[in-house]
Amino acid sequence: MNFLYPITHSPKGRIQSRLLSLAALFMLCFSLALTLAPAVRMRSWDVALRWWHWLGFFVWLFGFSLIHRQLRNLLPEHDPYILPIAAFISGWGLLTIYRLSTNFGLRQTLWLAFSLFILWKGLKSPGIIELFKKYKYVLLISGLILTAATFIFGTYPGGAGPRLWLGCCSIYFQPSELLKLLLIIYLAAYLASRLPFYPSLLQILTPTLILVGAALIILLAQRDLGTASIFILLYFVIIYLVTSKRRILLTSLLTLTATALLGYVSFAIIRYRVESWLNPWIDPSGRSYQIIQSLLAVAAGGTFGRGPGLGSPGLVPVAQSDFIFAAIAEETGLTGTIALVAMLALLTGRGLHIALHASNSYHRYLAIGITTYFAGQSILIIGGNLRLLPLTGVTFPFVSYGGSSLLISFIAVMILLWVSDSEDEPAPLRSVSPYILVGGAFLAGFAAIAITNGYWAFLRNSDLLTRTDNPRRSISDRYIYRGALLDRNNQIITSTQGKPGAYTRSLLYPPLSPVVGYTNPTYGQAGLEASLDPYLRGQQGHPAFEYWRSHVLYGLPPSGLDIRLTIDLRLQKIADELLNGKTGAAILMNAQSGEILVMVSHPFFDSNTLSENWEAWTNDPDAPLLNRTTQAQYPPGTAITPFLAAEALTNTSIPQPPINPSVFTNGKYWHCAQEVPDNASWAELLSSGCPGATQKLSKTLSSAQLIDLFHRLGFDQTPTLQLAQAQPLQLPETLSANDILSSNPPVRITPLQMAIAASTLSHKGVRSAPIITLAVHTPHQGWVFLPGEAPQKALPNEVIPQVTELITIPQTLLWQVHANAYQDEEVFTWYLAGTTPAWQGTPLVLVILLEENNPSEAERIGRQILESAFQ
Repeated sequence: MNFLYPITHSPKGRIQSRLLSLAALFMLCFSLALTLAPAVRMRSWDVALRWWHWLGFFVWLFGFSLIHRQLRNLLPEHDPYILPIAAFISGWGLLTIYRLSTNFGLRQTLWLAFSLFILWKGLKSPGIIELFKKYKYVLLISGLILTAATFIFGTYPGGAGPRLWLGCCSIYFQPSELLKLLLIIYLAAYLASRLPFYPSLLQILTPTLILVGAALIILLAQRDLGTASIFILLYFVIIYLVTSKRRILLTSLLTLTATALLGYVSFAIIRYRVESWLNPWIDPSGRSYQIIQSLLAVAAGGTFGRGPGLGSPGLVPVAQSDFIFAAIAEETGLTGTIALVAMLALLTGRGLHIALHASNSYHRYLAIGITTYFAGQSILIIGGNLRLLPLTGVTFPFVSYGGSSLLISFIAVMILLWVSDSEDEPAPLRSVSPYILVGGAFLAGFAAIAITNGYWAFLRNSDLLTRTDNPRRSISDRYIYRGALLDRNNQIITSTQGKPGAYTRSLLYPPLSPVVGYTNPTYGQAGLEASLDPYLRGQQGHPAFEYWRSHVLYGLPPSGLDIRLTIDLRLQKIADELLNGKTGAAILMNAQSGEILVMVSHPFFDSNTLSENWEAWTNDPDAPLLNRTTQAQYPPGTAITPFLAAEALTNTSIPQPPINPSVFTNGKYWHCAQEVPDNASWAELLSSGCPGATQKLSKTLSSAQLIDLFHRLGFDQTPTLQLAQAQPLQLPETLSANDILSSNPPVRITPLQMAIAASTLSHKGVRSAPIITLAVHTPHQGWVFLPGEAPQKALPNEVIPQVTELITIPQTLLWQVHANAYQDEEVFTWYLAGTTPAWQGTPLVLVILLEENNPSEAERIGRQILESAFQ
């Protein structure tokens, strides 16, 4: 497409025409994408499309068409790359501003039209550049006066903020932007006129230091450290290139350091910015909010971006100005930002080329000053967005919202075009080395930006996107279907309701909230909603082509996938009803496969009302947000007696009665969980949780044997399960019977760990690997089963029938154990039950934990759950 100027005879004209045509094609595609973005996001044509940005596009197209024709006629030897780069970058910025705010986009369009008009008029009068040289002092002093006037007449267009603008009636101008260009003109004119006389360095610098020092004082008084840094950079780069003295570079570094330290000591806002730069993670929702959201936007963009109009760049504060690079990164990704940085690097290279080939020193210094302005300010603002440098608040030339910056940028482009239009021999040059060094430094800065961008967008992508303070997750949840959680019989537990743009998540059975968890825009994620998020969100389980197709078209992953859990909702409801009003936990598990059929934690919360009750639940001493089956740790007490018996039978044999059922140890009387006669049998002692049996059996084992037994039972290991779990306690180096029967025992376990250990009694001494997810429903393969961990041998199979025979309920194929445990003054009740090895059906194991001393109630609850399971 070559519609900007179809007939161009000169080679330079053809290059410029083709590059502008590419820019126009990009702008056209970007504009179309912005128009269609609402329909793409909602996946429906019944939406309001975006149209206002087309006004900006046509102003851009018409304006640059005129400039292109003007240049061909008036400056035939100009550099053919400068205008296309400026057009490309400014157009990209304009459409990004429209995407963020139509109001700001319309204002920027007016400023773009005015800037292009000034450029169009100025190109007719290249002699103005000599007037700049003649009136250098007048121009710079006028700029200083205007900047100083902001102390009295200054205002802030946004209402409350730094008073750095002049104007009224919605038209404002920032004098410090003009002052940068006036400084370049002054230095170029002054140094070009003085150097032919070869004065000493001090004679050269004295007048410039006075005026530049005055400008810095004004800027520091305004707390505009970003502009002050640009002034220092401009001054010392130009002085270095003029004099070729490397000590100027050292002086510039010292001056920049001193300015930064002065600002850090003097101004609180500078201290906040430096601290946020050094460690933004300390206060991500306060002082560091801007930079954290900027990094999240870059990470959200990933490699190819969300797509124009499909991201959430508006979450970054001041995205249209200070953080517009982050907005571009989110929607065009690393690919787009690398292209943008490459164009800035090309602009820098062309600026240096123009400077080296300038026909006189004045033009050379102008070109190098403008190049430094473009490159230095771009690196400074992009580096701040990427946490490569501290935030400064300077504008992104051509890209950021702001008429002052845009106008000055195009006047600077006009000067570059004037300077480049020359067929004369280049002016004499002392040495090209300083120019190579400065150019290399700028290119290194752009390379550092690209590498840092890749670090956040690629290497740290997953870490940042899963942060709870990333609101983009909750926003995308409103536009993409989140998979449902089903029980083992395909009954719906959680579902997504509504339509794109208004999807909501609902838990149909609230008592499962401690297990299912939640996905909430304020409080993040927990439970299965968190651990299964990649499947439920559609990021996992789809073919790679389908995932990338959806990402390219919609900026989002495909629809989420449904997941079938091992939970039996019928049994779960029965167990919840039985534990109603109690504080405790229950877990029913397939002892062979590890499938969890029931997981109860009481009291519970309701994830559907999380926002309304969060504060009350977090302060509730009963901890309803806690999943007691996996996160609460309790002393095992006498519940471990059957395992001690199995270990004793493995080594020798168990002692013969009589055994005193109760014991006095560690200053406390321990009694059986259920009453037994004084001459109780081993069957009565074991099933009733008598501490005398626990103590007697413990003494038959050495400390090393006890520790090894607990390790084989998994008491010091975290089960592999998609739920948050308490960190297992490290087993002590020594362990005795007194340690087990202690009010502050060294070993504490979760009900889930107890259920895993108890599974050995129902399944041949094998410790099952628990699973709570059965299968995921994929679009092409249907239900795909999710594998679990392999079970492990914990106890010898030959002793299991002997132990279970002792604890079998008469006339049934079930075993049971009652137990008590103590922790300080608290008493806990354990109830363990399961099928015996003679059971021919599915082997089951059940664990009940009550935070009270009530063995009979625990048995009643457990027996009813098992009876319901057998029906």
